[in-house]
Amino acid sequence: MLRFDIITIFPKVFSSVLNESIMKRAQEKKKVVFKVHDLRDYSKDPHRKVDDYPYGGGPGMVMTPQPLVDAVRKIKGRRKAKVIYMCPAGTPLTPKKARALAGEKNIILICGHYEGIDERVRELVVDESISVGDYVLTGGELPAMVVVDAVTRLIPGVLGKEASLEDESFEGNLLEYPQYTRPSNFCGKTIPPVLLSGNHQAVKKWRKEQALLKTKRLRPDLLKKSRE
Repeated sequence: MLRFDIITIFPKVFSSVLNESIMKRAQEKKKVVFKVHDLRDYSKDPHRKVDDYPYGGGPGMVMTPQPLVDAVRKIKGRRKAKVIYMCPAGTPLTPKKARALAGEKNIILICGHYEGIDERVRELVVDESISVGDYVLTGGELPAMVVVDAVTRLIPGVLGKEASLEDESFEGNLLEYPQYTRPSNFCGKTIPPVLLSGNHQAVKKWRKEQALLKTKRLRPDLLKKSRE
């Protein structure tokens, strides 16, 4: 079982995401546990403040080290846990990284805000930083949700059909082939005849060809990576 501890100043935003669909079923199957922690509960400030002005001047506020360090140490306790700070400057979240995280037992996610966290938090308690893209968001909550979703669905037994993971986009550096369902004719557009042929080998070949064509058209950079 994988346990996620999520540290945030907006704990309520996680409720709907963690209690619906695959995430809900993963908890019911006892494959994963989610614990969301309000960072302000760890602040020693009488007003529960968790931010302050940056030394050296500049715009915005910086998350102070005391609440974050105390939160991580209290949550971690004597357990071994990988502490991840969600940050646009972090290591990109890739299928390989998600699979590696799916093999962990305890993961603590820190959701930053404002101009970021005091650098001493990284030095004292953070193991690595992860980014979900080369862009900046208001906070680390959405990236944390992405990590939770991407990792949880890779845990054995979470999805109904493990084989479905093999054909997903980015597996083998290819995008997923086009999918079709009923009706076979919609607004004059019909599905490829091979999908109705009953010839599984032909279908498999067609899907592989279409995945390659789709990747060439939309993400040629992925093909370049596979050749490196």
